[in-house]
Amino acid sequence: MAPLLLQLAVLGAALAAAALVLISIVAFTTATKMPALHRHEEEKFFLNAKGQKETLPSIWDSPTKQLSVVVPSYNEEKRLPVMMDEALSYLEKRQKRDPAFTYEVIVVDDGSKDQTSKVAFKYCQKYGSDKVRVITLVKNRGKGGAIRMNQMAIACGSRAHLEKESIAQGI
Repeated sequence: MAPLLLQLAVLGAALAAAALVLISIVAFTTATKMPALHRHEEEKFFLNAKGQKETLPSIWDSPTKQLSVVVPSYNEEKRLPVMMDEALSYLEKRQKRDPAFTYEVIVVDDGSKDQTSKVAFKYCQKYGSDKVRVITLVKNRGKGGAIRMNQMAIACGSRAHLEKESIAQGI
């Protein structure tokens, strides 16, 4: 009886391994590359605190900040101030403790229909475009598309900390 159970266990493991290999082959052959996203001309720039156009840096440029936080935003004019006040308060305190610490917050307005860009731009004016940048995409591309359009690696997009405020306002 024991040899039969051992043979069944070995056969089961072999079948599981074969199924895993088959699934991997199917996934590899059917996967497609992500399509290249077209960047509109106006998406290659951001407005500095004075309202003048500046060219966006690329991920391929040498880093100038220790921390870059990308905030993909779509119709967030009401919730954005809560997050920005909290995040910038923390980052400013950290910079006061460690003057060598540098950061930037990049708000990517993903084609919002509301005043998200204007709300974010007020933070740019208050803190300077060296610390807060606002990029406005021509059309909505979704959170992943907003991050990909700007070739950034770090993203902050959780709204969990805003759940209580959202429920309280009935948003």
